[in-house]
Amino acid sequence: MFDRLKRIGAALAFAACGAALAQGAYPSQPIKWIVPYAAGGGTDAVARQLTNAMQASLGQPLVVDNRPGASTNIGVAALMQAKPDGYTVMQAENAALLFNEHMFAKLPYKPATDFSYIGAIGRIPILLVVRQDHPARTLAELIASVKANPGKASYGSAGVGSPHHMAMELFKQKAGLDIAHVAYKGAAPAIQDLLGGQVPMMMLDLTAGRPYLDSGKVRALAVALPQRSKALPNLPTFAELGYPDVNAFAYQGLIGPANMPPAVVDRLNAELRKALQSPELLKAFDTLGLEPAPGTPEEFRSTARALSAHWGKVIRTSGVQLD
Repeated sequence: MFDRLKRIGAALAFAACGAALAQGAYPSQPIKWIVPYAAGGGTDAVARQLTNAMQASLGQPLVVDNRPGASTNIGVAALMQAKPDGYTVMQAENAALLFNEHMFAKLPYKPATDFSYIGAIGRIPILLVVRQDHPARTLAELIASVKANPGKASYGSAGVGSPHHMAMELFKQKAGLDIAHVAYKGAAPAIQDLLGGQVPMMMLDLTAGRPYLDSGKVRALAVALPQRSKALPNLPTFAELGYPDVNAFAYQGLIGPANMPPAVVDRLNAELRKALQSPELLKAFDTLGLEPAPGTPEEFRSTARALSAHWGKVIRTSGVQLD
């Protein structure tokens, strides 16, 4: 009965949105852009660059609304409560798109059916890094050190269920390593403990890690991409070093509530793709370490669902659960 009422409500909302769209050009008011992370982080930086690039062409302000917490579920809850009229969207990442459905036994939404997929934004490379004075100079040396001292190695992450956490769990599985996980509340405190010697290694996204790489405070051993990162052309991939299945990155895209009018989705997708080809924005993203991946809503949905299936297997093997 609940599902039937839910379908009826969605149909009525869709009809109302269609009528509103017919009455006036979209958009006719500011658009709320939910970022499910705190202000000042990597995702927030991408959001502010992107909204600035898109709002002039849209003719309406794009207002960033930071809703951090609960593995991005606070932001998703705000999105689910909004009308599917195109005036509330969310910049989603691995948690909402790929991980949470496999980590939460009672997740109150289903990414396959409860999102309108507007378009992919891009990916941020994830690197395996060690503190500068770590004795291992290569990936092979690090692996040998861990295997020679079973149960003694540890690594830091930005939190349980973060892209950094799952990237390391994937590497551990493929390399057969025993490394204890030390979870932090964000990448910044994890990096500080890496620099302080409390943890010897971590997987780190390029956006957060770039200042420490440039200053020489941390050393990268490999990047978890199929091909070398354009931002770090001299850094080998895990595949080059014998681990072709270690592919991990922070994946970002724009979503809305389910049942958004197709015309609204298409307009937002067109504006997003246009912005992602802007020379000014591409220059800014190079600094942030984000590699744009513009495409259609269908391509975004297909890629996200395939990545979710892949990470579901990794998560089940690792045994990670958040409730």
